[in-house]
Amino acid sequence: MAALLLLAAGCRQDMQNQPRMFPQRGSSMFADGRSVRPQVAHTVARGQLYENDYFYTGLMNGKEANFMPFPVTMQVLDRGQERFNVYCTPCHSRVGNGAGMIVERGYKPAANFHDPRHIDQPLSHYFYVMTNGYGAMPDYKAQILPQDRWAIAAYIRALQLSQNAKLSDVPSGVQVENLKTVAQQQGYPASDAGPWPMPATAVYGAPIIGTVAGAPALNPMPVAKSAAASAAKKQTTGKPPARP
Repeated sequence: MAALLLLAAGCRQDMQNQPRMFPQRGSSMFADGRSVRPQVAHTVARGQLYENDYFYTGLMNGKEANFMPFPVTMQVLDRGQERFNVYCTPCHSRVGNGAGMIVERGYKPAANFHDPRHIDQPLSHYFYVMTNGYGAMPDYKAQILPQDRWAIAAYIRALQLSQNAKLSDVPSGVQVENLKTVAQQQGYPASDAGPWPMPATAVYGAPIIGTVAGAPALNPMPVAKSAAASAAKKQTTGKPPARP
């Protein structure tokens, strides 16, 4: 008993008994009689930012859309190029063909923005992927501001146009120079203007249908077993198909 009394005497309740305000309870400390202080004017508390519109989500009525939330200017494209070169080129390369440096480190090629599968994606798809991640790609919303993600998406569209440009797209009177000639004039080998070969370490996770912008193009719709086929097989055999 004496030991328990000594133990109790050593217990302190400073934290429990310290002065504090209770939420939604009145207080005589402040002139307005409230313990909860009003939010500071012109500030946004954590979790109160309105992030449900197209600018923040890239979704219109829950679906991706094919337009920008603000006008695209050369300044926007310059910013998109600068941010793309910082965050995207290690995986997607400077031209966006997925043959970035990660391939030489043993990773599979990133998305090739120039194959049919990605050209057909709505513009906001790229913003959505940067915001939320996709597959092996993590999200970049902590690193890239929303307006910069949109600028990158606009620049990706510019890259797609540049790698699929035709002579008919050039305004009349504008001289077109051969890229190999330009490379040689600047002291580079002519081969630098052609497609760079993919490293032998490249690993592909989807069927290849050809080459676009010097890199593999993926099947627009990866082949997958349908739910109906799996159900039919289950009914035929009386048990689910064996795992490979």
